[in-house]
Amino acid sequence: MDMTKSSSILIMLLVFVSSLMETKAYYFRQCSTKGSKCYGQYIRCPAECPSSESNDPKAKVCLIDCDKPICKAVCRHRIPNCNAPGSGCHDPRFIGGDGRVFYFHGKSNEHFSLVSDSDLQINARFIGHRPAGRTRDYTWIQALGIMFNSQTFSLEAFKTPQWSDKVDHLKFTYNGNDIVLDESSLSTWYSPNKDVKVERVADKNSVIVTLEDVAEIMVNVVPVTKQDDAIHNYKVPNDDCFAHLEVQFRFFALSPKVDGVLGRTYRLDFENTAKPGVAMPVVGGEDKYKTNSLLSSNCASCVFSKDSSYEKETTNVTDFGTLDCTKFSNGMGIVCKK
Repeated sequence: MDMTKSSSILIMLLVFVSSLMETKAYYFRQCSTKGSKCYGQYIRCPAECPSSESNDPKAKVCLIDCDKPICKAVCRHRIPNCNAPGSGCHDPRFIGGDGRVFYFHGKSNEHFSLVSDSDLQINARFIGHRPAGRTRDYTWIQALGIMFNSQTFSLEAFKTPQWSDKVDHLKFTYNGNDIVLDESSLSTWYSPNKDVKVERVADKNSVIVTLEDVAEIMVNVVPVTKQDDAIHNYKVPNDDCFAHLEVQFRFFALSPKVDGVLGRTYRLDFENTAKPGVAMPVVGGEDKYKTNSLLSSNCASCVFSKDSSYEKETTNVTDFGTLDCTKFSNGMGIVCKK
């Protein structure tokens, strides 16, 4: 009987360890990045979020980033934080890797390079409209197209006249083929080599896309609400609520030559042309970042190469992508408020 009990405990332990390996969950980490301020330190997850994974989609999870200047774990929700670096929300309002807010309007029904690096290309399709009397389009991000490791991945919010929280508005493709992702919290899809992971944070309209060792993208689908319409005078038509994406990126291996509307803000030599203190700092460059399609790297500033296989020099830019800039300053010069 003791042997049977011991065997059962052993099986349960193996299953538990296996599940941790599959999800790469952790409760603490030893930082091993040489040259970082946290090198050699053990950092434990706090009681508020004891693990990096949770079966509750609304729960906060632990994040330990050994490359941060402050050696401690932070708790975060697994949805985009539109007030933190790496985010792109609203009509589109970005917060760069330097922590500065800027707006890039682009043009409706066209595509623009958000990030272009030697082995990573992330484009966005903009949707919108131009009411009578306006000199530019009102725009929102409707889709993302990603190229890396000779693979393509896209996600988009499909058009709908009226918004319903009971309907999932997300569509995914991998290498040109549609992906079916069960509509249940924490349902997960992996690419054949498991270097692309798509996980639902809620059963509808909220996912995290992970490109192994490259990037993490948190995505929500939201409509332009009647309140938004009234505040900004968008004059949204009755046949389209402009379902669009709220996104937040975390990058793990950008090079010093990274470009794109958002990517360039992670360069060490980046000089932000958006004037600080301006209520709505707008940057241009539509012609520089415009691509031929959602999955194209053909643009004036694009540096992506499908044949890139060399080991690139990665940038030392500090990633504040999961911190809430409305609460974080600590003398680091991060200013994220409008």
